[in-house]
Amino acid sequence: MNSSTEMDTSPAEFSHRVTLRVKLDNNPGVLAALMQRLADLGGNVGAIDIVKPGKYSIIRDITINTRGEAHEKELIANMDDLEGVEVVHWSDRVFLMHLGGKIEVHSKSPLTTRDQLSIAYTPGVARVCMAIHEAPEKVHTLTIKHNTVAVVTDGTAVLGLGDIGPEASLPVMEGKAMLFREFAGVDAFPICLNTKDPDEIVETVKRISPVFGGINLEDIAAPQCFEIERRLREELDIPVFHDDQHGTAVVATAALINALKVVGKDAKDLRVIVAGVGAAGTATTQMMLSLGVKNVIGFDRKGAIYLGRENLNAEKQKYAEMTNPDREQGTLKELMHGADVFVGLSGPDILDEADIEAMADGAIVFAMSNPAPEIMPEIALRHARIVATGRSDFPNQINNVLCFPGLFRGVLDCRAGEINEEMKMAAARALAEVIDEETLSEDYIIPSVFDREVVDKVSTAVQQAAIRTGVARKASSSAVG
Repeated sequence: MNSSTEMDTSPAEFSHRVTLRVKLDNNPGVLAALMQRLADLGGNVGAIDIVKPGKYSIIRDITINTRGEAHEKELIANMDDLEGVEVVHWSDRVFLMHLGGKIEVHSKSPLTTRDQLSIAYTPGVARVCMAIHEAPEKVHTLTIKHNTVAVVTDGTAVLGLGDIGPEASLPVMEGKAMLFREFAGVDAFPICLNTKDPDEIVETVKRISPVFGGINLEDIAAPQCFEIERRLREELDIPVFHDDQHGTAVVATAALINALKVVGKDAKDLRVIVAGVGAAGTATTQMMLSLGVKNVIGFDRKGAIYLGRENLNAEKQKYAEMTNPDREQGTLKELMHGADVFVGLSGPDILDEADIEAMADGAIVFAMSNPAPEIMPEIALRHARIVATGRSDFPNQINNVLCFPGLFRGVLDCRAGEINEEMKMAAARALAEVIDEETLSEDYIIPSVFDREVVDKVSTAVQQAAIRTGVARKASSSAVG
């Protein structure tokens, strides 16, 4: 079997799924001919369902795993010449889930009688309005504010797609809202802004903030994201959290804590290489330094970042001031030699096997670029002790959903006024502790996103840190119990 055929049949290669609704003549061999055609075209048939049987024809739904949109179109285009086969229509399961959007609003109380209406709306609601007017803090207990987060974006850095605009970013923000609700019971709503101006973004978020108990900034490009978060944190009395920065940093730090236990190294002795010093790379570096790492070297497209390098912007100048104590210069590949940890938040395929082989014994590789990592895990594992990615189809997925639901659950429950560094580190340590040392291993340094213990532990740890640092305005029973 040649290599191209092997790629076609590997499970990871089938990234899409399409369902064909076909009308087949009710004659022997028609279905078999269709199955053979799909196989010849590289389709992997997953299910065949009868929709409507008939005397002369039969309608079936055939679900096929494919290698992507181009492959789907190839399959469909090559059905027309099959005798006795008519493609009625086809559907992609991803688009089916998104039809009409993925979230909706429900009332918590029924409105079926005049009495219920008078309580929920006028005249009863006026009493509640005046109660909040006279004691503004009651907005947290008498409205949705106590459990609602705004997911705010300008659409400038969406996933790995870049600046695709607010409308195209909406499916991602809806998905984020789903994750908040599903994993932590937090109500979240997407706010996609039709502006890239930091002043307008800050002003808009400030104006809508009375409705929300927290602000989750999402997919806003650097360096504007730094300014926007800083100003909102200064000007609002509710937590503001840029998840692309700090969510990534929390989960990566938790993974590093556990990875160090496996390889038997200490944070202070590490030589860490960080490729990509945008929002996530900068925040992750700051948390690693807080963890005790002394030597971090960051890289951009021009090579190592060091104090004194020409033409550094303000953010990279700050980065240089806190990293690379020996002011090492050179390319990423040159300085990978002897590194204990590689953290990738840049782009695909920037490393090869030789780069990992040049690292120190017991090397740790976090290749987090999505969907294609800086180096594929199967290559990195030839020399690295531990490999993690941002993908769900490999072990050790560093996924922000391990952080933000529990973190916001915690800050909402204790009504924190901000999210500080102590709270983020508490979240990282709690996340690491979800895995007990008996089960910790090279391919299990970070828990599953479906581990329900994650949200409880992170939430409790965040609340306790908020209380210790004086930013909690309410102590819940889970935090003090």
